[in-house]
Amino acid sequence: MLGSPQQFDPKRESNRGDHSAHARTSRFHGHSHYSLVSRMLSALFLNRCAMTHKEPKNFNPHPYSYHQELVLEITSLTNLGAGVAKPDDWVVMVPFTVPGERVRARIYRNHKNFSEADLIEVLEPSPDRVQPVCPLFGRCGGCQYQHLSYTAQLEWKRSHVQETFLRIAGIEIKAATPIHSEHIFGYRSKITPHHQQPRNGVLGPLGFLAQSSRTSIVDVESCAIATPAINEALLLARQQREQDAKRGRIRKGATLLLRDSMEGVTMDHARVISERVGQCLFQFKAGDFFQNNPFVLPKMVETVVQRAAASGLPFLIDAYCGSGLFGVSAADSFQEVLGIEVNESSVHWARANAAINRKENCKFLVGQAETVFAEVPFAGKDCVVVIDPPRKGCDTVFLEQLFRFSPARLVYVSCDPATQARDVAACLANGYRIEEVQPVDLFPQTRHIENMAVLVHGSAKP
Repeated sequence: MLGSPQQFDPKRESNRGDHSAHARTSRFHGHSHYSLVSRMLSALFLNRCAMTHKEPKNFNPHPYSYHQELVLEITSLTNLGAGVAKPDDWVVMVPFTVPGERVRARIYRNHKNFSEADLIEVLEPSPDRVQPVCPLFGRCGGCQYQHLSYTAQLEWKRSHVQETFLRIAGIEIKAATPIHSEHIFGYRSKITPHHQQPRNGVLGPLGFLAQSSRTSIVDVESCAIATPAINEALLLARQQREQDAKRGRIRKGATLLLRDSMEGVTMDHARVISERVGQCLFQFKAGDFFQNNPFVLPKMVETVVQRAAASGLPFLIDAYCGSGLFGVSAADSFQEVLGIEVNESSVHWARANAAINRKENCKFLVGQAETVFAEVPFAGKDCVVVIDPPRKGCDTVFLEQLFRFSPARLVYVSCDPATQARDVAACLANGYRIEEVQPVDLFPQTRHIENMAVLVHGSAKP
């Protein structure tokens, strides 16, 4: 195993940067974490050099020549996890770096507004740099932040939410510190590893896409952020796929499903599984969407329910309700809950979950995109609407109907702060104001962040 689940200790993490100068030096030199990371990064750089020893065709020579070396001061991170330096008011992005570091990097691509460079050497490391748990970090594209302390990860994610709202929508906000996960490794209850078409009976790599690649797969024997049960199942799945490939039973590439639930790990998309969130039990098919960090999900749901119920309003509409996670969880706080979803299968499971948890005040409807609120039997001024759309955000047609309905309060949950910021800007233009922005760290070690925005209509009672 790459690492057992690790508990987050805020006090321990906050002291990470309080070492003496001698301690910091010892930590990053000799047979230390720094030498390990340095060797890993050097190997990655040499691999790229081996593939690109000649200047690529159509290389843009401005402002740097191909493989020009620079000494850079890293000042921030992109939303993709790369470090940012600004020499002479030009932007250079360097992966696997930490703000506050002085590094040596080599240019391999110039774009219109920025350049990309490989990290050669960390000259002055940041106290926020830590040793990655996974030996595949930097090669596997699944994690971007394993070289950052967890405290630093949370702060940068909070900062990214604020920066995204300002950049996308021109909205200045003060986001709260993200709700953190007590397990920062060994937490992920679903993974989907891939493999290519076997050749001559040999399976080849089974794992995840490599960093900055859409086709190359890194062989992953064990995933540091997956639950221990999933890693055990992955080993067995690998052995079975290798045998099937050898016997000629696999003729195409495939994406596997490994889902950990109360029933154990399954690879069957159609199997009905169970997940407990707070006091509620939810059932759904293993291949269906359901958040896959069972350690922090109850905190997120509790927060959403609290913010929805804080209004004291009698009715809740759960838009994009899925299998009823928010609606069923909030049922005891409202006179009536109405869930709306365009997917019939999701509505089936939402109704089933309401029945399982004996929430008789919950009703779930299959809504047409053009008539989402047509069957709502109560007025918008008496409603809270919880919105949890897919990554693309809310459809324009949905927003138009939402604003006509004009609910008193919105609790908007999103897996993409960029599309959320766009939609929140539309809400502000239609009479709403922002009351709170609360990120949730469902995916430690990665760049991904869930975000909750609470909005109140201007006509609503304070």
